[in-house]
Amino acid sequence: MLMLEQSRDKHERFVGLAENRVNKAIHVIRLIGNLSNKSNYSYSEREARLIVKALEDEIRELKGKFLGRSTSIGSEFRLGEEVDKW
Repeated sequence: MLMLEQSRDKHERFVGLAENRVNKAIHVIRLIGNLSNKSNYSYSEREARLIVKALEDEIRELKGKFLGRSTSIGSEFRLGEEVDKW
């Protein structure tokens, strides 16, 4: 019985944290999307590609973690890094 309660507690913590963190991530991604407004900001196609690539790379790492694959720790995002074409 104790094992079942511990498992349920772990799952409840997971659900609470997952909902909170995913909602925060969605909110921040939407804020990043606001940067695409050319009437408010100036950016190059290269900079837009760098932003999208950084987010796609991080999602790929996230998927790997949930699939049980070991993944590398990424570095902090900088617009000065090179990126392949889309």
